[in-house]
Amino acid sequence: MRGAVDGLRSRVPFGTLLPGVLREDDLLLRFVSAFDDALAPVLLTLDGLHAYVDPQLAPADFVDWLAGWVGLDPQDRWTTPQRREAVAGAARAQRLLGTVAGVRAAVERVVGAGASVEVTDSGGVATSADAGGTPPGSATLAVHVRVVADDPSAVDPHEVDAAIAAARPAHVPHTFEIVGRPS
Repeated sequence: MRGAVDGLRSRVPFGTLLPGVLREDDLLLRFVSAFDDALAPVLLTLDGLHAYVDPQLAPADFVDWLAGWVGLDPQDRWTTPQRREAVAGAARAQRLLGTVAGVRAAVERVVGAGASVEVTDSGGVATSADAGGTPPGSATLAVHVRVVADDPSAVDPHEVDAAIAAARPAHVPHTFEIVGRPS
């Protein structure tokens, strides 16, 4: 259990905060010292609270909890440094949602460093100058992702599909392929 550390002492014992006349009472000082033992973990945690919410400094078991704060679902196979990096980059990832760069970053997080990711989208916006007119071009929207890996069987297609679905615009269908690196 976090906080149950034998011998943990408060930086400022409550007995030192008593008025001078009360500090002379030995019974009162012993009574107040019980609060030091009970509250030292709380006060020391609050003193170091910034370290608990910084993904690079937080204890490893807190990183997954922080991931929930920023809407991440860490994969079981991610190492602690990968989890820390994903949580730290979550704000940037949120800004990129719905863009080609965002889809690429989401898939790269899933496939790891041993693969390259290519994203192709239909892109652009089609409008008409006449109200009720027919927009020019094609109205077909699509995103296609190509993952090139040394070992395609090591890439989980369900994870790739979920990463693309979470990062692409909701109204745009997607396809993907996982291929081996040419020799």
